[in-house]
Amino acid sequence: MQDRIEKILDALRDVQASNKGKIIAIDGRCAAGKTTLARKLSEITGAGVIHMDDFFLPMELRTRERLSEVGGNVDYERFANEVLPNLGQAKEFAYRRFECSRMELGEMRVIPEGDIRIVEGAYSCHPRFGEYMTLRVFCDVLPQEQCNRIRERNGEKMLARFVNEWIPMEEKYLKQFYIRERADLII
Repeated sequence: MQDRIEKILDALRDVQASNKGKIIAIDGRCAAGKTTLARKLSEITGAGVIHMDDFFLPMELRTRERLSEVGGNVDYERFANEVLPNLGQAKEFAYRRFECSRMELGEMRVIPEGDIRIVEGAYSCHPRFGEYMTLRVFCDVLPQEQCNRIRERNGEKMLARFVNEWIPMEEKYLKQFYIRERADLII
C-alpha cells in the first residue's frame, strides 16, 4: 500500500508544481481498494474525502430508462449540485450521505477545510462531471481476488448480487468511458 501512496503523492507533487488544482479522483473496480487508499492518503495529507457511495441512486430516480444508462446508477445530479461547486475551494463544505440501509438521504458529511480533496469510488470519473480532477487514479484488481474480497467484506449472498448486478454495470461504465485508459496512474 505504501508504494501506491508514494506514487500518488509523487504525481500530486508534479501537478502542484504546475499550479493546477489538487483534486484526486480514485475510480476503479469494486473491491480494488479505493476506499482504503483514499483513507490512507487522507491520513497523510489531511485531504477531505468525498465518497461516491454517498451518491447511491435513490429509489425515486430508479427508472428503467435511468438504469439503462451506462453509469446511470449514481445520483450524478446531486453530486454535481452539492460537491462539484465546492471542490476547487479550500473551505469546509457538507453534503448529505445516502444511507443504503434505509434507502434514503441521511446525515451530513462534512468535508473539512483543506487544499487537497479526494473523490473516491466507482463513477468518480463519470464524464457527466467534466474534468474537475487534477489527478485520475484507477484501482484495479484481478477477478478472482475481487470476488474473494467481496465475499470476505460482504458475505456470500451479497457476492452473488455484486457478480450478477453491480460488477456488470461497473464494467460497462469502465469500458464505455475508457476510465482505466484515461487514468494518470493505474494501481
